[in-house]
Amino acid sequence: MVIISSREFREKQAEYMNLADNGEQIIIHRGKNKAYSITPVLKDDLYFSPQLLEKIRKALKDAEEGKVTRVSGKPALEQFLDAL
Repeated sequence: MVIISSREFREKQAEYMNLADNGEQIIIHRGKNKAYSITPVLKDDLYFSPQLLEKIRKALKDAEEGKVTRVSGKPALEQFLDAL
């Protein structure tokens, strides 16, 4: 694990990214109470899987076609959620 300051990271970004690419854990301290981790994003690290994208497309289509349930107010929302 490598722990560096944000200033040092700015000065040597490529060096620390290369270390992260090679499996090293990079922690960047910023101020007294903030820290960040540098992690490479790999091809398999998709934030939206194909399945999730398909669900989103279907939900948008359903909404366009009016296939939605409208809920107004907290009691109605709680009743709707309880029925799920």
